[in-house]
Parts: sequence; structure tokens; C-alpha cells
Amino acid sequence: MKASELSSITGISKSSISHYLKGDWEGKQDAVFFISKALNVAEAWLMGYDVPKERTTTTIEIPVTENIIPIPKMKKVPLLGTIACGEPILAEENIESYIDMPSNIHGTFALKCKGDSMINARIFDGDIVYIRQQPNVENGEIAAVLIDNEATLKKVYRYPTRLELRAENPTFTPLEYEGEDMNKVRILGKAVYFFSKVR
Repeated sequence: MKASELSSITGISKSSISHYLKGDWEGKQDAVFFISKALNVAEAWLMGYDVPKERTTTTIEIPVTENIIPIPKMKKVPLLGTIACGEPILAEENIESYIDMPSNIHGTFALKCKGDSMINARIFDGDIVYIRQQPNVENGEIAAVLIDNEATLKKVYRYPTRLELRAENPTFTPLEYEGEDMNKVRILGKAVYFFSKVR
């Protein structure tokens, strides 16, 4: 291949290529790369090293370390505030904003926690909890429940004639509802994931 052809393929000036061919110029790393690619020869061979002439493609593997976690794919879900009775959970007036959630979580909406009633479940004031919308949960599961127009997190325990909502903080007294009062509590969904700030 002539120097002029090589120049047009690589974008390197003809004079630089001529100096290189004469042996009085080593060439910059990127120039060596482009020339070796154009000639389909190994860069090291082109620079005079005793290696095979054939150009090979090398895959560089990045070592995986335990403290590096790939960022998951995300999707947007509604972050709810105060919820009015009688309205659908995801009514526009209940939505404060939209927030990212890992797409593998299968939540329907999110709540921002207030207070310290769930600290023994490692859920703190200001944490974001993702909820999968469903009308019932198993005994002992953490759920978002609607009480007095406001959504809150509690462990739910259902009995034949009463409903008990327990905090995950021993300083909070369980909330108990019996008979008709059980209708005052509406289960919004099951807590499936939470996001906590580094403390």
C-alpha cells in the first residue's frame, strides 16, 4: 500500500507516514493503532517487536469486585402523599411526584416514611418504601394502610373479630380495631422494598 493511500485511510499526513517508513519516527500510539488497523497487522509487530504479524482482537475483562453492584434498570412509580378516603389510591390528587424504582421490584407506588414507628424493621424517617397494591396481606407482613385519610406502614394481624396494626418500635402501642371499626382501616398494599439513605 502506498503512503498516499495509507494517509487517506488513516488521516495521518503523508510526510509522517514517510518518516515512519524510513524508520526515523516511532509514531504516536493512536497513529500506530490506525496504521496497524489499515494494514491489518499487529501493532507490536509494526513497531518492530518479535511477535506474530497477524492482528488479533483482545477482549479485556473487567474484574468483578463484591463492593461494585451494577445499577439496575429503573422505572417511574407514583410517590403518594396524604390519601383522601373514597378516592382511588393513584388518583392524581394523591400523587406528590414520581420516583425511580428498580424494575424487578414489581411495586405499584411508593410512600415516604414519617416518624420512627418502623425502626426495628430498619425503616427510618424519610425512607422510601415501595408498595405492591393489593387488598390483603398475610399476618405479620408489613403493609401500607389507610387510617384517617393518611397512609402509614404497619405490620398487619387479622383475627376473626378484630384487626391489629403493630409498629416495629416497642414504644408504640398496637392499634386495635374491632367489629365495625375494622372498616376504618383500608389495606393499600404490601411493602415489597425500601430505599434508605446512608446513615
